[in-house]
Amino acid sequence: MKRYDAVVVGGGPAGSTTAWRLADAGASVLLVDKARFPRDKPCGGGLTIRAVRQCPVDPSPIVEEEVDLVELRFRYGDSVLRHARTPVIRMTQRRRLDAFLLDAAREKGVEVREGTTIDAADVPADVVVGADGANGTTARALGLGAGIVHGVAYEGNVGYGAVDRARYDRRAVVELADIPGGYGWVFAKGDHVNIGVGAWQSEGPRIREHLARVCEAHGLDPSQLENLRGHRLPLRRPGTRIANERGLLVGDAAGLIDPVSGDGMYECFLSSRYAAEAILAGDLASYEGAVETALAPLHRASWKLKRALDRWPRTSWRVARTELLWRSVERLLLGDLSAPGEQHGVARIPLRALELLSRT
Repeated sequence: MKRYDAVVVGGGPAGSTTAWRLADAGASVLLVDKARFPRDKPCGGGLTIRAVRQCPVDPSPIVEEEVDLVELRFRYGDSVLRHARTPVIRMTQRRRLDAFLLDAAREKGVEVREGTTIDAADVPADVVVGADGANGTTARALGLGAGIVHGVAYEGNVGYGAVDRARYDRRAVVELADIPGGYGWVFAKGDHVNIGVGAWQSEGPRIREHLARVCEAHGLDPSQLENLRGHRLPLRRPGTRIANERGLLVGDAAGLIDPVSGDGMYECFLSSRYAAEAILAGDLASYEGAVETALAPLHRASWKLKRALDRWPRTSWRVARTELLWRSVERLLLGDLSAPGEQHGVARIPLRALELLSRT
C-alpha cells in the first residue's frame, strides 16, 4: 500500500487548502471525503476580505456578490447602515467554493478520493489531518477536541422575486439582540438571498421560530424558504487539544469558529497554513501554539461581545451602532486588524465599553 506524507480527512475549505499547501511544498498527500463534489454544505457563504487574504487560491471565479453595505438592526426595528470604503465580504455558495478548492488541490497534485471513508487510526501516512467538520469522527479517533462546545444554526434560501433584489444589493443585513447567543442574517447572493439564524445550542428547540421571525421581519412567509438545513457551530474553549504526535485538526474540526460572528472561513484558511507549516517542519507540537497566538486575542474579544449582547442588549446596541465601532469592525473584516485589541486611540472607546458590559 502506498504511504503518504499526510492524509487529509475532509474536503472542505480547511482540508483542501491544507492539502494544497502541502502539495505545493512537494509533500505527497491523500485527501478523502465521504461525499462526492459538488455537494451542499450549511453555511452563510460569506468570505470576509481577511479570509480571502489567507486563502492560497484566488476564489474570484466563484464569487457571486460583493458586499460594501452592512445593515445592523436591533430587534427588527431600529437600524443603521454602514458604507464600507471597499467591499468587505465576497459572497459565494459552499457547494461552489468547496468544489473549486478541491479541484485546485487536485490540480496541485493531491490524490483525491471522493465518496470514500478511512479509519483515522489506520491510515497509510505519517500525519493525519482532521478536516471533517463539526460532525466528523477524526478528532475522537485521534484523541483530540474534547473541549469543543457547540452553537446551532438554521438557514435557507429564497430567490429574487419573492424579495426585492434592489433592497439587498451589495448588502449584508445582521439582526441583533433577539436571539440568545447569536443573531439573524440576510446575505445577498447571485440569484437569491440566504436567510439564517445562529444561537446557543440550548436554542435548538426554538431555532425554527427564530428563523420565522427573521423571515417575517423581511416580509417573507417562512414556507417560501428552500434548501432548509441546520448545522452545529463548533467553538473551541481555551486549552482544548487540537494536535498530538499523530495528527492535528483544522477548521471546524478544531472548533475554530468565531464565537460572536459564527464565521469560520478566516480561521479555516489560517489553520490550514499553520498546519502545513507544522507538518512540513516535522513539528506538530508547534501547531497549537501558533493557532493560539493568532486567534486567541480575536476570540477572547468575540466572547466578550457575545456576553455583552446577551446581558445588556439595548446598551450594547447603542455602542454597536456608533461610527467609532464601525471603524474597528471594517478594519477587522478587511484584515487590517487581526484582533480588536490592536485598535488604538479614540476608536478603542466603544470596544472598551463593550468589554466592561461583558463583565457587569
